[in-house]
Amino acid sequence: MPELPEVETVRRGLNQLVAGATIKSVDVFWNRMITPPFSSERFQNELVGEQIHTIERRGKYLIFLLDHWAMVSHLRMEGKFTVTKTGEPYEKHTHVVFHLSDNRDLRYLDVRKFGRFSLMPIDKKENYGPIQKLGPEPTTSQFSLENFQEKLSRTQRAIKAVILDQHIVAGVGNIYADESLFRAQINPMKPANQLNKGETARLREAIITVIANAVEAGGTTIRTYKNTLGEAGKFQVALNVYGKTNEDCPRCGTPIEKTKVAQRGTHYCPKCQGSIARYEKKGPAG
Repeated sequence: MPELPEVETVRRGLNQLVAGATIKSVDVFWNRMITPPFSSERFQNELVGEQIHTIERRGKYLIFLLDHWAMVSHLRMEGKFTVTKTGEPYEKHTHVVFHLSDNRDLRYLDVRKFGRFSLMPIDKKENYGPIQKLGPEPTTSQFSLENFQEKLSRTQRAIKAVILDQHIVAGVGNIYADESLFRAQINPMKPANQLNKGETARLREAIITVIANAVEAGGTTIRTYKNTLGEAGKFQVALNVYGKTNEDCPRCGTPIEKTKVAQRGTHYCPKCQGSIARYEKKGPAG
């Protein structure tokens, strides 16, 4: 699934390519991608003549700011946007096409068809329910240590499960959770309310740093991810534990292990971050 760095990279690419363009018409080939109360037909009609002023991001959501509408898009597992000349053959898995007035198409492709589009009146874009429920962005100015400590103190869930929770901090997915916990030297199965103040501060700083570094690198390409410009991310070369099962820990040389936390494959160093055995016996794993 594209995580915050990948979605931010897509946002930047879209702004380079389509900001300022006007939508001439829209084709929807998979109606379920358009969320109620809008029908596919109304979605297509409302966007005719709308100009794309800019694209914003909140967590893993892209927000297209138009003349009268905010169009919210979530890429889910494998969604992606491409920009091509109008009239070029459609690639497989093309489900929504925005025909632009300059004879280009903004096309949305999605192998699994999980992506979604929603429309909100531009003056009510802050009222979009899923975005209202998101936690803070993982930045120094928005991700408060005090607030983070307070939230951790109220749950016994495994710390990895907690930082994957978009209500706690927005945009952190599986890759960056593993990398942040490794950087902070915290076991992914440790109950959140057992972290001391020093560990909580280290983890907050690790999340902020890992996400910022990944954004700078254009995200992480593990399988299929490419940005809107057709470029792969580069952060995979900087990964320390994710996908490194049985490879030597870059910090201590101990082989990296893989387990499952919160139903997600989880990579960690059993020496730097401690054994999971104590938490398997004493506490929930998410």
